[in-house]
Amino acid sequence: MHFDPHEGMILHSEQGVKIQQHFSIGGQMCSFRCFFPYFLQTPEKKHSESSRGRKRKAETQSESSQGKSVVRGPKISDYFDFQGGNGSSPVRGPPPVIRSPQNSHSHSAPGSTVILSLTVNVTFVYFVLLQTDLTVLKLAALESNKNLDLEKKEGRIDDLLRANCDLRRQIDEQQKLLEKYKERLNKCITMSKKLLIEKSTQEKQACREKSMQDRLRLGHFTTVRHGASFTEQWTDGFAFQNLVKQQEWINQQREEIERQRKLLAKRKPPTTNSSQAPTTNSEPKQRKTKAVNGSESDPFLKPSLPQLTLAEYHEQEEIFKLRLGHLKKEEAEIQAELERLERVRNLHIRELKRISNEDSSQFKDHPTLNERYLLLHLLGRGGFSEVYKAFDLFEQRYAAVKIHQLNKNWREEKKENYHKHACREYRIHKQLDHPRIVKLYDYFSLDTDTFCTVLEYCEGNDLDFYLKQHKLMSEKEARSIVMQIVNALRYLNEIKPPIIHYDLKPGNILLVDGTACGEIKITDFGLSKIMDDDNYGVDGMDLTSQGAGTYWYLPPECFVVGKEPPKISNKVDVWSVGVIFFQCLYGRKPFGHNQSQQDILQENTILKATEVQFPVKPVASNEAKAFIRRCLAYRKEDRFDVHQLGSDSYLLPHMRRSNSSGNLQMGGSSGSAPSSITSY
Repeated sequence: MHFDPHEGMILHSEQGVKIQQHFSIGGQMCSFRCFFPYFLQTPEKKHSESSRGRKRKAETQSESSQGKSVVRGPKISDYFDFQGGNGSSPVRGPPPVIRSPQNSHSHSAPGSTVILSLTVNVTFVYFVLLQTDLTVLKLAALESNKNLDLEKKEGRIDDLLRANCDLRRQIDEQQKLLEKYKERLNKCITMSKKLLIEKSTQEKQACREKSMQDRLRLGHFTTVRHGASFTEQWTDGFAFQNLVKQQEWINQQREEIERQRKLLAKRKPPTTNSSQAPTTNSEPKQRKTKAVNGSESDPFLKPSLPQLTLAEYHEQEEIFKLRLGHLKKEEAEIQAELERLERVRNLHIRELKRISNEDSSQFKDHPTLNERYLLLHLLGRGGFSEVYKAFDLFEQRYAAVKIHQLNKNWREEKKENYHKHACREYRIHKQLDHPRIVKLYDYFSLDTDTFCTVLEYCEGNDLDFYLKQHKLMSEKEARSIVMQIVNALRYLNEIKPPIIHYDLKPGNILLVDGTACGEIKITDFGLSKIMDDDNYGVDGMDLTSQGAGTYWYLPPECFVVGKEPPKISNKVDVWSVGVIFFQCLYGRKPFGHNQSQQDILQENTILKATEVQFPVKPVASNEAKAFIRRCLAYRKEDRFDVHQLGSDSYLLPHMRRSNSSGNLQMGGSSGSAPSSITSY
């Protein structure tokens, strides 16, 4: 092993000498450190100071002041000898032998004593030296390739920089274009708002003008004082007054004709048989005739009426019959016109109330709620809510915004319960996605006492308004509505967890086109029940909101009062379907018709509804009656559930119904079995 003396470093101190040697072989670094506790006298130098070509640095001032002559120490290799080595690379062999530098150099000054205590920490690295086959040409080629790679990298960097600049320029252009489009979109939204407000204002003005005209034609409300209170009383318009006058005139004409017919009967000529064979009753008749003419009791004699021939009598009788038939026809026309005017008057009254509520609303001036929904006009008003037709400026579609306004005088607990109830309805309704269920788009708060829900907008009215206008509908139209309702109920019971609507009624069934022959959508999930695993068992779930709902459409089990709340299931909605179907066919409710909810509750009307009775007219098919009986079974154990109702034979398509008469007989086991299949 060969140590390069120029790589070494010797550190001197007063107590001893610490020697640290570094050497490099083939790129590997080896080192060892030696410590001499006493100052050692260096061996003689092999070369003179002049032959080294470098001058020693001046000694420090402290050393010169002490007058000590500091000599240069020996090389570190003078203290070691490697056995078995040739002075080149280290090989495996015996450890190095430490020797004194006096053995290889000239002796030190006379009288000097050297005490050596050496601690060696040597790290050996073994490796094999390899000779490369690189030539000058190969090195030049490598250098050239390196330069080419460097040029390529620099060129690639330049290309990437240029591409980066292009992308930045494109981003800037797109950003400017985006800002331009945003500005244009804002202008479009602003213009849309302006046009929608103008259109809504014109529609409001037209509605008010039409209402003012209809006030004279159809009637209006007048305020009447009763003691210390004031009430509104309806006064009919000239259209109704004219019809009433026509009816009075017809009644007068009918009475006059009946009087003349009685007089004509007195002038009826006797028949041939009666003149030849007079009866014993002829004398009383003659007395009666004299009494009429005043010959007995009346001192003044009246001239007797001229006797009519048989032909004249029949001629006059035919005239009276024709006049009565004509009056009957006119009376029917007047009655039809009166019914039509009553329907128009209902619309007029509804519009008057809507206009009055809209004028008193704080949202009448087309505000934009949540920076998105532009309110156009009021659709309706309930106890604590208002429903506005609105336009969604983001989605560019119409929507129905239901504004819930809490009473400021309520306690905070009551407000919290109402808000909690509305949030529950929102959570239930938000997850529903079915074509027969109104979609819920959004929910947001305006202030602490006002919050809004955004619903899908339907142009038509609800089924309740349609029935008030038309009384009833055909069986085919009613069956179509029931099929759509049952389809929605099946969806509500197939999702997890299932949902009971609990408030199915004509007012919560929207007619999309306003007609009975179109699509329907179910709305209002405020009283709905979630049939989760925690609350729903084999017998159903507890009815915790007993007393809520619309009593005409609830089954008997909802009115049972006991120590424990009654159990309900989706059969509650099945009962409601039966009541709605009955009302569509016959124009009246099956139970509690013309009764108030309080009367129904006090008289236990629904608890006594053990069997449904069908009117004679209008005529409905036996299949429809059997379907209603299956829905209105008194015991809930005998009543169909939603899944059974969805597969009922009456609701199957015509082809399947005609091919499965046996299934129809099985389906009608709960009620009367249908005798035949009717095709609509």
